[in-house]
Amino acid sequence: MRQRDEIEKGEDQRLAAWGSRARASRGRVYREPEHPYRTAFQRDRDRILHSTAFRRLQYKTQVFIYHEGDHFRNRLTHTLEGAQIARTVARALGCNEDLTEAIVLAHDMGHTPFGHSGERALHHLLEPQGGFEHNRQSLRLVDWLEHRSGRYRGLNLTEETRAGILKHGAEYPRYSHPVAVPELGRSPGPEAQIANLADDIAYHNHDIDDGLRSGLLAPADLPELSLWRRAQERAGSDAEPPRVIAALIDLLATDLCEESSERLQQSGVTSCEAVRAASKRLIGFSEEMAAAKAELAEFLMERLYRHHQVVRMGAKAERMLRDLWTAYEGDPRLLPPHALERPEGEPRERAIADYLAGMTDRFAMDEHRKLFDPHAHV
Repeated sequence: MRQRDEIEKGEDQRLAAWGSRARASRGRVYREPEHPYRTAFQRDRDRILHSTAFRRLQYKTQVFIYHEGDHFRNRLTHTLEGAQIARTVARALGCNEDLTEAIVLAHDMGHTPFGHSGERALHHLLEPQGGFEHNRQSLRLVDWLEHRSGRYRGLNLTEETRAGILKHGAEYPRYSHPVAVPELGRSPGPEAQIANLADDIAYHNHDIDDGLRSGLLAPADLPELSLWRRAQERAGSDAEPPRVIAALIDLLATDLCEESSERLQQSGVTSCEAVRAASKRLIGFSEEMAAAKAELAEFLMERLYRHHQVVRMGAKAERMLRDLWTAYEGDPRLLPPHALERPEGEPRERAIADYLAGMTDRFAMDEHRKLFDPHAHV
């Protein structure tokens, strides 16, 4: 059986100079013995996969609420598609696949029910307490809200995974964190940068697929996009949309690999620390692809995310979360006792936000019905 030290030696042989080595991890919040045949980053990935919050992603909205149809993406399927793309890119660039995968698997665990509509509602409601941001909530989940040990709260992940989850560059809310926030460099580590862009590739492409499936996007409108035309050419002029979308993913991932490889080599970086210290990100798309991708993002914003049916779903979701917040804040006895547990010194409103953010779509709808429908069973 291959022991951990053999696997770590294999990383030295397999990874590029800038890839993160598990052996050189900056450690965990709480010290604990190493595993005999899994690296630190492999353990992070496994802890995330077995967490309660990860399972709840199955019933959290990506774009379409779960009852809209069985074939639309949810947060879990989005996360798995993003992880597949991220591992491919990490492998091609000589970065640590296990660390990259761990970051992607955890990056959306802090998302509210009903997607970004729910996040907007909670951020507005929590403005007096510093707001709400899903990346910070994902870190709060792995650092505090999950339970796996009698010795500490949270999953006790490595510094590298925690920093990647925080998604350096996002707006930091003005609220406290139960433990020290991971140290961030001028730029994210290479694996965190890959995770971020693989997430973009995944949701842009599967949102096209779901938009077509729902009928909110029209196939006749897609050829106005330069990226779609290139993907259509690669897939074949008579190819159906699923084949064109597969070609589109390949176009984006290939450009990301080729451009990033060139940047990394030209930069002369010789370690993951040098990537974090760089003044600009070394993982990215070419200028041409970045412009085409921006065109695609704007198309989806105008034709899908701002479609009146999606807006109506979002408005309903925001209203449900506001109703629940008002009920819980007005009478905390409506909450189960464990929901009010929080780090010392934190306001009660933060614990209410933790409870609301952890809900799945269907749990939130059931809870709303129980509290506001006089005919519903409590």
